[in-house]
Amino acid sequence: MKVLFLTLVNIDNINERNLYTDLMRKFRDEGHDIFIVTPTERRLKKNTSISNLDGITLLKVKTFNIQKTNVIEKGISILLIEHLFLYAIKKFIKDVKFDLVLYSTPPITFTKVIRYIKHRDKAISYLLLKDIFPQNAVDLEMIPKGGFIHRYFRRKEKILYRVSDFIGCMSPANVDYLIKHNPEINPNIIEVNPNSIEPDFASIPKEEVISIRKRYNIPLKATTFIYGGNLGRPQGIDFLLEVLGYNKERQDIFFVIVGSGTEFSKVQSWFIANNPPNAKLLAGLPKSDFDRLIQSCDVGMIFLDKRFTIPNFPSRLLSYLEYKMPVIAATDPNTDLGEILEENKFGFWVESGNLKAMNQCIGNLTNNQVIINKMGQKGFDYMLTNYTVLNSYIRILNHFKQSNY
Repeated sequence: MKVLFLTLVNIDNINERNLYTDLMRKFRDEGHDIFIVTPTERRLKKNTSISNLDGITLLKVKTFNIQKTNVIEKGISILLIEHLFLYAIKKFIKDVKFDLVLYSTPPITFTKVIRYIKHRDKAISYLLLKDIFPQNAVDLEMIPKGGFIHRYFRRKEKILYRVSDFIGCMSPANVDYLIKHNPEINPNIIEVNPNSIEPDFASIPKEEVISIRKRYNIPLKATTFIYGGNLGRPQGIDFLLEVLGYNKERQDIFFVIVGSGTEFSKVQSWFIANNPPNAKLLAGLPKSDFDRLIQSCDVGMIFLDKRFTIPNFPSRLLSYLEYKMPVIAATDPNTDLGEILEENKFGFWVESGNLKAMNQCIGNLTNNQVIINKMGQKGFDYMLTNYTVLNSYIRILNHFKQSNY
């Protein structure tokens, strides 16, 4: 069948490893024709173009800047992107009739494109719900609850759900949240379809681990805790810095912070002011370098702002599980991430802000390679059972079988 995938993620290389390229390659490898519509921001100074890369058609649509820009331009870009995508589809792939249109949040503004494809082609629409906006912005006090902006985007959100034939959520708590706060949605169209990857079964040899640690000045004998990913307001960066500050005199542990985002300068300023001897800050690395660095560390960390009322489920978890690392998650109490970690015995959970509990979790794993290995293996096994693109692919395709496609 022919599949149209709409995304805000800038995709240039089909073979790069991320949630969406992994899933699209799976569809391709199963014999489907894949068309990806992805933005090329104006800062890149490239016009809209279409190409075929390794059997997947890539439609790059020129848009306004979306990432690393001011709030006003980003907001305008999000509002206009569905018009730009729809125009490009009508111009470049107007003769292609699709069976399935896939899309993810963010954004919540692809509705016109989805409606057009559904009406024209009688396609099935499937939403991969990766975040719940605008409530996440309300939780972080970025927009006022009940104000014009909140009400406008809340209407947009409900319309997106209405045009979706099926909705895949990241966890059971996300399913429950969606049903509770959107009672007009038929609960039978909502299912758990979590973040998923094509696992990397390769591992680097011990000699390379030593080499990588030396390259980044990471002590060879210290238990190393890594945080990798976005450094923004959703992560509750203040608590991350509090953890680093409390432990900065310890010589038996080492912290590696890797990422980029709106709060990177704040983290960088803290490092300059405090000069912690057992912590290192790195700007975002290429995926291949980041994967090698992760394999040279011992424990993965996840941080989320404690104010969230929505059950976030960070994709960074998969990188840790993939490389057999136990996970410490400091989050709000509304996500079921901690419940899944602890019930399946591959990590620990604390409520963000609870420094005593966080340090106890760190202590449980420090200089305890037996426990680290045991929990890491449990996490890897759990990932293979629950978080592979094969699972996501089967869930989506099951709806075609049920409709006698």
